[in-house]
Amino acid sequence: MRLVLAEDNTLLRAGLTQLLEGHGFTILHAVADSAHLDEALADPAAEAAVLDVRLPPDFTDEGLRAAITVRTARPGFPVMVLSQYVEALYARELLASGTGAVGYLLKDRVADVAEFAEGVRRVAAGGTVLDPEVVATVLSRQRVEPLDRLTAREREVLGLMAEGRSNAAIAHALTVTEKAVAKHINAIFTKLDLPVDEDDHRRVRAVLAYLRV
Repeated sequence: MRLVLAEDNTLLRAGLTQLLEGHGFTILHAVADSAHLDEALADPAAEAAVLDVRLPPDFTDEGLRAAITVRTARPGFPVMVLSQYVEALYARELLASGTGAVGYLLKDRVADVAEFAEGVRRVAAGGTVLDPEVVATVLSRQRVEPLDRLTAREREVLGLMAEGRSNAAIAHALTVTEKAVAKHINAIFTKLDLPVDEDDHRRVRAVLAYLRV
């Protein structure tokens, strides 16, 4: 998997390059600012990207904007965004297309090398990975319909889905069977009015609904 990496901190950029290459990824481009990032993402050989939210020159949301732009030009292009702080809005914007293959993690998660690499791998495979702190922030806010329809256990399951966990991982975390998890997920889809639709990824749409607070 050939990646574009964008991080303005020289040491962190070098560390991420070494980490990702050590886990089987190829860093096609490693850039430090938004101008070079735009050029790198235009390379048709790029297969996914790991991007810092804030990049020179303005250190606002250059990485996020670049992620949304490339996913508009190349629907489903996998992007993992890294941020210093929890911003649920960033996660919502990334998920807005409903196609998956997006991740939003705090930079602190990079310290758990294996988990971070696995998160990038899940995003590259089309999954959705949200930082547990983003999920916790959403959980702490006032809920509105239709999320009020969910039971406490269904909210637990949806929260773990938002973190990008598979049915097997959710079952392990909750000490239940995968069959029980599948039943909860089907109930979530029903209660969130997400009928079967081949053109939409219901798992991503459920997480997007979860983030609408």
